[in-house]
Amino acid sequence: MSVSARTREASTATTTKPTRRWRVVDIVVASVLGVASGVIFWAWGLAWTPLSGVLAFSPGLDGLLAGGWLFAGVLGGLVIRKPGAALYTEIVAAVVSMLVGTQWGFSTLIWGILEGLGAELVLALFLYKSWRLGTALLAGAGAGLVTGLLDTNFSSVAALAAEFKVVYIVSAVVSGVVLAGLLSWLAVRGLAASGALSRFASGRSAKKLV
Repeated sequence: MSVSARTREASTATTTKPTRRWRVVDIVVASVLGVASGVIFWAWGLAWTPLSGVLAFSPGLDGLLAGGWLFAGVLGGLVIRKPGAALYTEIVAAVVSMLVGTQWGFSTLIWGILEGLGAELVLALFLYKSWRLGTALLAGAGAGLVTGLLDTNFSSVAALAAEFKVVYIVSAVVSGVVLAGLLSWLAVRGLAASGALSRFASGRSAKKLV
């Protein structure tokens, strides 16, 4: 290999080396994802009452619906791949949902912050270097666990008997794994395949996500 070729290769490696510093495009895309997710959060809130009624045959099973409010953090984290992305995206989604109008009011923001942290901490445990399916599922599970603990202590679910609280927490974790973890991972794969994430490492390394 010639000196010039080695120089070009080194230059390319330098410019494509992952960095944890946020770019303007990272902020913009994370914000867009958060806003879009917030609208979905709001719609999911409207659907919560009839859907929870369907699951009322067994107290605690409505925890299966929790994932509908958890995917923003996992999705943002998988797309942006920077520290704080999961937390930021989940917070933006919670704020939008709250401003549009949700029955849970300001508590939506508190839940959003803590749920975002649940996903963020899992990504941090992997040092923001693993973006495989398993990591996404664990991030969803982390957010689901936080939701389960919050709801069984600080919402109407707290009135349930202990055994049904356990059902709720387990259901919330399962929902987080499927709705927040799996679906977000699949969404990133789809976006990457379309070329929409070409400016992100998540788009360039789509084939390495499994």
